[in-house]
Amino acid sequence: VQLQASGGGLVQPGGSLRLSCAASGTIFSIDVMGWYRQAPGKQRELVAVITSGGSTNYADSVKGRFTISRDNAKNSVTLQLNSLKPEDTAVYYCNADLRRSLESPRYRYWGQGTQVTVSS
Repeated sequence: VQLQASGGGLVQPGGSLRLSCAASGTIFSIDVMGWYRQAPGKQRELVAVITSGGSTNYADSVKGRFTISRDNAKNSVTLQLNSLKPEDTAVYYCNADLRRSLESPRYRYWGQGTQVTVSS
């Protein structure tokens, strides 16, 4: 199983970006998908998660600015980042809690990370 993330880049404060992440390989089911971020010198932190049923949870720092969505048919998750601030600068990682078969345990897989830089 691989998670491929894309969409990062350099944007000015107040700008927008859209991050995408797709899971591929032998997948039976995906429970929760999400995005985390890690800024230099800081621990990795949760940004947003979404269940297979569409329930979402956001970090307080991004509520009202970021929107997470997923396409279950495509095993993909998207994060829309609006009203970006310099403090949003970080490497963003997607993840997925999934089962590779009915009998296999649920395991968390991570994407490779994509850099988001907010600067004027």
